[in-house]
Amino acid sequence: MATTSSTPGSTIDAPIQIETRDGVAVVSVDNPPVNALSRAVRQGLVDAFSTLADDATIDGIVLAATGRTFMAGADIREFNTQPKPPLLPDLVAMIEASPHPTAAAIFGTALGGGLECALACRLRVMTDDARVGLPEVKLGIVPGAGGTQRALRLAGFEATADLVTSGRMVGSSEALELGLVDQVTDGDPVDAAIAALKGHLASANLPESASNRIVSAPAQDLVARLRSKTAAKSRGQIAPMRALDLLEETASLSFEEAVAKDRDLFLELREGNQAKALRHLFMAERTAGRPDDLANVEPRQIKQVGVVGGGLMGSGIGYAALLSGYEVVVVEQDANALERTRERFEALFEGAIKRGRLNKTGRDRLMDHIVLTNNMSDLAETDLVIEAAFEDMDVKRDIFKALDANLRPEAVLASNTSYLDIDMIAQAVHDPSRVLGLHFFSPAHVMRLMEIVRGADTAPDVLASGLAVARKLGKIPVITGVCDGFCGNRILKAYRTVAEFLVEDGASPQDVDAAMTTFGFPMGPFAVQDMAGLEIAYANRRRQGESTDPAERRPQLLERLVESGRLGQKNQKGWYRYQDGERGGRSDPETDAIIQAAAAEEGITRTRFASEEIERRLLAAMVNEGARILQEGIVAHPSDVDLVMVHGYGFPRHRGGPMFFAEQNGFERTLADVAVLHRAYGKGWEPADWLTDAAKNST
Repeated sequence: MATTSSTPGSTIDAPIQIETRDGVAVVSVDNPPVNALSRAVRQGLVDAFSTLADDATIDGIVLAATGRTFMAGADIREFNTQPKPPLLPDLVAMIEASPHPTAAAIFGTALGGGLECALACRLRVMTDDARVGLPEVKLGIVPGAGGTQRALRLAGFEATADLVTSGRMVGSSEALELGLVDQVTDGDPVDAAIAALKGHLASANLPESASNRIVSAPAQDLVARLRSKTAAKSRGQIAPMRALDLLEETASLSFEEAVAKDRDLFLELREGNQAKALRHLFMAERTAGRPDDLANVEPRQIKQVGVVGGGLMGSGIGYAALLSGYEVVVVEQDANALERTRERFEALFEGAIKRGRLNKTGRDRLMDHIVLTNNMSDLAETDLVIEAAFEDMDVKRDIFKALDANLRPEAVLASNTSYLDIDMIAQAVHDPSRVLGLHFFSPAHVMRLMEIVRGADTAPDVLASGLAVARKLGKIPVITGVCDGFCGNRILKAYRTVAEFLVEDGASPQDVDAAMTTFGFPMGPFAVQDMAGLEIAYANRRRQGESTDPAERRPQLLERLVESGRLGQKNQKGWYRYQDGERGGRSDPETDAIIQAAAAEEGITRTRFASEEIERRLLAAMVNEGARILQEGIVAHPSDVDLVMVHGYGFPRHRGGPMFFAEQNGFERTLADVAVLHRAYGKGWEPADWLTDAAKNST
């Protein structure tokens, strides 16, 4: 039985607990929710190890934690200030220098600084469901407390390069195989760590400290291969390549020299723009969808989720809900459509099994919790229904009328619409307060973003329910108001419009796409449109056509392409030409001819644009529309715009999102770029008041 230590110093600072078990001191971090290594935790651990260093009554020390996880890394908030001592490297060095042998008892996750502390111990025991990693690269930095060098000496160059440049987490089997941990247990990790420590002491074969192990310089062909792979995946983010350079340089240095190099690079990168952008997003993700006016509002209880429409989006929504523990009912209109829905779910299950994320037993268990039906009445007991039908107002209103007739009055009704007016949809039911928008992004079971659309009448507890569901599904929720396209698709429209203007005025689709992929987007706007299908944007433009001011310039190229039978990848010709089996498009003389003919009819004298000019115009279009969305109150914070564009539309994460990027580079510069758009394109491209004010206030 565990007993509280009577050793002097056992009442260490609040975040740290000390107890003795079988002659071993167990030092536990108690800093919920994730045991982040804040200054108070670091100080408490330093005090604990200092006190225990002179304790002759103990045989060793186990580093552990309370709650649901081991130490999940540093307190990111401290990165924006000058951290106060004791610093993490000092703590890690103290753990490694302990006169008593040490073991780490890992459960949940040991990430970043948490894993660095564990690697400083002589032994590491890990539960079979735990995960470890050095994810600092995802914050634009490298491990700064010797974790890179200890991993290098335990796991070797290639494995460490993979872990540090990708930031991925590894499970217990892989961690054991790589040598990052010494033992895996399916029991209590502290008990297992104590037993392992005492066993090694009894046999006098305690493993050497990681810092004392020998590392070999990597072969140059291996480094070249890793460099090529890392560069391809980084897409402009500098930390992965700098981390690889660091590993190559330090593999031939002493541990002390190597750790000093680590720390220098950590400090350099921490102050860089990319690290600041990534920290901005990290914090925004954790505060998204938490408005003050819902602080004390309890969500409605949601146990069973219904989905109307079993197409690609509806099936993805249902699958995501199923994986998150909800009972799911999916309704389709007829037997043929229902069979196609069944096939989609089977394909999703089989894909998960092939990727090792699900076994057949798990699949069968999930299938017991889903009902596929043609009967709307089967939704009667659901707590939330998400409509995922075709993007047509009449269709959606008819569905909501049927839902109103079949569901309990307290059930929440949601639409997955990408553009349409939630308030008009809500008017189809007797109680509009039960209606909101839950805009998923495709594929719905993969994409993390969800726009939560608050209608004029949406009840607070209904909005809170949507946010609770989003979080249970593992989504990043961003609350938006009602407007055409909400936040993301409204900005996308401005972005695509300027892209088409640039092509009408003389750029090629390849020029535009190349400029934006160089900036960091995974794909350019025209390649994305070809992949999605040009007829989707075409149909939406026709829907919006009546509300467009005739005095505004409108792009014409998309309509000409679609009306000439060019739909994108699906029929192998859109903005680009696609050969059989190729995902990447090639330039097409037919597209060029359509572009030139359209420009001639509009009286446009075409001229080429430099890549920088293309980039600046497209970014200005995004920022200016984001500024309009902010001044209209569609979203509450600039970071909401950033989250939407990063997680829904491929804006490069290491740039922080369009609003953060504009602030970092100077709002006055963006304002000047918007003035260029206004001169070039006329009415509708005036600078937003929000942006004008931001530029004034930043000077």
